Amino acid sequence: MNPQELSLAELRVRVREAPDAAQRQRLEYALRDDPRAGARRLAETLARARERELAELARVEALFALRGSLRRQGVRLVAGVDEVGMGPLAGPVVAAAVVLPDAVDLPGLDDSKRVPRARREELARRVHEQALALCIAEVDEGEIDRLNIFQAGLEAMRRAVLGLGEEPDHVLVDARTIPGLRTRQTAIVGGDALDGSIAAASIVAKVYRDACMQRLDAVHPGYGFARHKGYPTPEHLAALGRLGPSPIHRRSFAPVAQHQFL
Repeated sequence: MNPQELSLAELRVRVREAPDAAQRQRLEYALRDDPRAGARRLAETLARARERELAELARVEALFALRGSLRRQGVRLVAGVDEVGMGPLAGPVVAAAVVLPDAVDLPGLDDSKRVPRARREELARRVHEQALALCIAEVDEGEIDRLNIFQAGLEAMRRAVLGLGEEPDHVLVDARTIPGLRTRQTAIVGGDALDGSIAAASIVAKVYRDACMQRLDAVHPGYGFARHKGYPTPEHLAALGRLGPSPIHRRSFAPVAQHQFL
């Protein structure tokens, strides 16, 4: 295909529909020598996009630097672990443990709190597809009330690691050390933004818990769980005052406790 034989409108379609980086790069190089200014501008657009893609690949690769160091030391399976749902007044704490392959295709990977919803759901799908092992674990509101929220988060992470099937050789975890594991652990403060394996676990856990709260919204209508996911928003606090606690509210949390006997 000679790009000079195509109109600029046709070239724009080719640029949009180019299926992979290699094809886009070939098209970019071909358009550089096109005598038409519009075609050369398309080449510049492709070049800038390629630079962004390379920068993103480098950024994601850097997120796996610690895992790479562990692998060079002979560590075989490295799991990232994180939990979500510590702050809500209702619903479970959810943790995920993820073992990813050496080569990953996860553009946009980051702390789940920084990733827009649609992108987060796409990343979770990709993690599920690519993971060598993955487990999601919950601690429900009754256990949270018995254990306290801090211990409940640790317990959810412990269950997620133990549920992987094959015990990992090393666990990377956000900020804490998980009790009850024989596996060596490295706690990384802010790990869901600094380490790729922890970020992947954070994404998976967040998407799973959001879907769980959407389902629970249908079972316990009126509180707005599908919107605020159980967090203490003004809408949620107003509904709590109006309706009292639902069966999935955490009764050990102060905003819930003050309403439970009304």
